[in-house]
Amino acid sequence: MYKIVLHNCRLFAVFLISGLFASSAGHCQISLTGQMRVRAEDRSGYGNLVADGSKDGGFISQRTRLNFGYKWDRLTFGVSVQDVRVWGADASTISTADGNRLSLHEGWADWVLANKADTSIGFKWIDLLSLKIGRQELIYDDSRLIGNLDWLQQARQHDMALLKAMHHGWQVELGYAFNQNADNVGTTNTNYIPGNLPAYIKNSLGVLVPAPAGLVPLAAGGSAGNNSSKTGTPIYANPPGTNAATQNYKSFTSLYISKKINQTKISALFFNDDFGKYRLDSVGSAAAGYVYGRRFVAASTTDAFDYSTNKRYTYGLMVSPTLGNASGFGKIALQAAYYRQQGKDRDGLGMNAYHYSIQATYQKDWFSVAPGYDVLSGTDPADIASGKNNTFDPLYGTPHKFWGYMDYFYAGSGSPKGGLVNPYLKFKYTGKALALGLDLHYFALNNDMKKADGTLIDKHLGNEADFQVSYNTNKFTNIEFGYSLMDATDSMPFAKGQATTDAVASTYKKNGTWAYVMLKFTPDFFYKAGK
Repeated sequence: MYKIVLHNCRLFAVFLISGLFASSAGHCQISLTGQMRVRAEDRSGYGNLVADGSKDGGFISQRTRLNFGYKWDRLTFGVSVQDVRVWGADASTISTADGNRLSLHEGWADWVLANKADTSIGFKWIDLLSLKIGRQELIYDDSRLIGNLDWLQQARQHDMALLKAMHHGWQVELGYAFNQNADNVGTTNTNYIPGNLPAYIKNSLGVLVPAPAGLVPLAAGGSAGNNSSKTGTPIYANPPGTNAATQNYKSFTSLYISKKINQTKISALFFNDDFGKYRLDSVGSAAAGYVYGRRFVAASTTDAFDYSTNKRYTYGLMVSPTLGNASGFGKIALQAAYYRQQGKDRDGLGMNAYHYSIQATYQKDWFSVAPGYDVLSGTDPADIASGKNNTFDPLYGTPHKFWGYMDYFYAGSGSPKGGLVNPYLKFKYTGKALALGLDLHYFALNNDMKKADGTLIDKHLGNEADFQVSYNTNKFTNIEFGYSLMDATDSMPFAKGQATTDAVASTYKKNGTWAYVMLKFTPDFFYKAGK
């Protein structure tokens, strides 16, 4: 009975979906896969140090996805629907007022414009040319600057158009995105509020109040003095990276070019992201409490407002040669990258930042070891005072992959204004079903940072060890365990903006831990045993 039920389910699914495309069923490929990822975490100093005596925090999160794909000679179509939630965030019986977490992760069409291999297409000037348009993931090279941030349950995607070309081994991709809040009737400009605004926010008195319209709050329960002067420019003690910023881009233009020559890949990236200009504003009164924030749209019809954008430019090269092979003496994969960042940041400050990285990976059979060195520029105290920003922002990449699994840097917890220097050593064993990994990091500031009294802090921030075990129990089921330890110095709370004096810094535990267990199920609904 069990085999019959499975067989009938498969036939029903094939019949249902292929029936939608009956006119071209003989010439297309249809795929239907799923993913459920359940992760339990225990945190004590994850992202930022915690106060002495703090208890561990624990929760379970879940991501559920359904991926549908359709491929024909001249069209590829993909849809990925996902639900992301923390267990217990919704009551066992919810109402429509509780909101939802069901979203479209991807929804795109890839239209083939030219293909030399297809004799029915007359355009032959280029090997392959297509236009991919819609909500989609964008991943380049090692996801250092542009990636899908898959570790985060929500992941990352962009609403964009991507023109892709392949010719004589060259890969060229030109992307464009333009964001807007709604297609309101009567709209006469491109106003854009770049954030998912909360329904309620704590004001300066700590009272929960409705979030003011058109205002992106600076901080829950904070005052303008925590992040900025009410009428002046912000103070950047602990700015979030773009990876975690509430201020989304208004638009971006990207250009990626790569070419593989023998065993060496060379790639170039140009990325221009534009941010809407804002002014610092407040809503409320001294008696009732203020909500401080960034106002991106006019507060009234008579309010003069600047709707132009701050333009930021990031560009650079990555070179990745490979020598040997894993079954002989061993394979050595080298990687070197250098990027510059100029223009203006989201706050309108002039930028002059850089990031360089070098790594060598030696692999022999199932074992590999990878020493590396990353540098991300920071801003000197004198430059902060003069309104400059020389701190490199690693765009829309995957910081969890590069700068420690505990996400102290360039993630949701913010990152030091002084930049980062990160020598590291990574060990990995990858078997048929079992994989083991150990990453060791040394973290230090690239530029000086000062305490409130003007004295410099020591540049060494701490050391981190990340251990990971992954095991495939079958073709569609994986279990993963991870444990990380942060051994921070006294400089860490100053660098992360948690403390301004030694007395405050001494209240934080300098050892942080993080552990997780994750189950991942990835069924292929059209899978047939033996194939």
